[in-house]
Amino acid sequence: MTRILLFASLLLVVFVVHAQPPRAELVDTALVRKIWQEGTDSSRVMELVEYLTDVCGPRLTGSPQYMKAASWAMGKMREWGLANVHLDAWGPFGKGWALKAFSATVLAPDVFPLLAYPRAWSPGTPGEVQGEVVYLDAKTDSALQTFRGKLKGKFIVMNDPRPMEPEFDPRASRFSDSTLLEMANADYSTPRRFRRGEMTPEARANALLEYKKLKMMHDEGAAAWLAPSRGNGGVIFVQQAVIPIHPDTPFLRRPSPWDVNAPSTLPQIVVAAEHYHRIVRLLRRGERVRLELELAVGFPKADSGYNVIGEIPGTDLADEVVMIGAHLDSWHGGTGATDNATGSAVCLEAMRILKALDVKPRRTIRVALWGGEEQGLLGSQAYVKKHLGVRDDSTRRVMFTPQGENFCAYFNHDNGTGRFRGLYMQGNEAVRPIFRSWLTAIGDPTAQTLTLRNTGSTDHVPFDQIGLPAFQFIQDQIEYNTLTHHSTMDVLDRVVEQDVQQGAVIMAIFAYNAAMRTEKLPRKP
Repeated sequence: MTRILLFASLLLVVFVVHAQPPRAELVDTALVRKIWQEGTDSSRVMELVEYLTDVCGPRLTGSPQYMKAASWAMGKMREWGLANVHLDAWGPFGKGWALKAFSATVLAPDVFPLLAYPRAWSPGTPGEVQGEVVYLDAKTDSALQTFRGKLKGKFIVMNDPRPMEPEFDPRASRFSDSTLLEMANADYSTPRRFRRGEMTPEARANALLEYKKLKMMHDEGAAAWLAPSRGNGGVIFVQQAVIPIHPDTPFLRRPSPWDVNAPSTLPQIVVAAEHYHRIVRLLRRGERVRLELELAVGFPKADSGYNVIGEIPGTDLADEVVMIGAHLDSWHGGTGATDNATGSAVCLEAMRILKALDVKPRRTIRVALWGGEEQGLLGSQAYVKKHLGVRDDSTRRVMFTPQGENFCAYFNHDNGTGRFRGLYMQGNEAVRPIFRSWLTAIGDPTAQTLTLRNTGSTDHVPFDQIGLPAFQFIQDQIEYNTLTHHSTMDVLDRVVEQDVQQGAVIMAIFAYNAAMRTEKLPRKP
């Protein structure tokens, strides 16, 4: 009987323990107010964005500008008193690329400067070259053969014009209350898995024909390939050069243009849609179009890639780490302002604020400025694998390093200049009451949304993929997808000062709160 009563008592104790409400979060509201004051009255975030863009930008991975920005960022960290400031090598990456000179002018039937920009890792031209433009509009293999022997020294266009409609919708936007409510009420859906390189028969046929066109252009010695930009209004969206690759080549065996042993390719230029369409219309009318082009580039020697690391050491829980981060690299068309000097500056400013207030966090607060994000999250993936843990693809089990076992949380910034509106929780319901208490204490009525959704592919993903708590902030789009993302207009003028100030303050508060909790942030099951 005694055993039965004892067992019943134990069950009651267990029930009572599990029935207790979650422990209330302790938030230092006095420090929250101090962070707000330092981050607004003494903000330096725009100074940081300006230097990263006007002086160091663009910051293409592997370029001299990237290393200039990395060196400058480390100097600022040391100036503020951060510890363990260093370059964290990953790689090898491959060869760099630097633009030295570029000009493009249509000479006939009338003269006009061409709105255009070269693709990164494109080879240069042998000085200033002139030639006729050929419209390689073949839609079948037999039609393609009619161009054989006619492409040497020619500038090639091969994309059909697309309809250009007036833009009635504004380029800039903020999240509406209804959209934020929908996000807050959304369930988490596991990202759909797909096999890279998988194509429909129609898509494969189109890819095969394009491969044959590119190979013919290359083999016959065409002067350059001109492709239209997406978008309109003269904005040029430009990324890396294209290498002719047979569509049946397995995805993981396809070379990138920055690879040391990548196959040679043609000079490649992206042209504003309006100018590209004019050239094609002239050719369709039977006019002879002549072009003059000069493209001078450099290929810095192959090297490792580098992340930039600095930290505020913790006290009694110093082995446990809270990280904040953003990618330092950018594409080359603009100066990498909203993608992602804003994120890098927000993280740097958050660390400056915390050092200015001389905080003594329990856990170590570490900042990381990532390289190689634009080439596929290379820097953050390498960091996670090197320092935190790896997942066994066959068993789906994660093998954590001691650092990974002690890891607390990662907060990322990479959605442009927009104001923070809350967080994507990555399906981690357990953090909701924690983040809710933090946002309530912050008291910004515009930044209160928590959603189980995931924002997609940026540097929080490698952390999340091995089960570490990693989060991206919800941000207003402003002009991100319509104007600045990977474009020639990604420049300082598109940055909203009040938004990045608010982002730096909230980043600092989240980092500090995570560093001061009794327990690490909960991980997903």
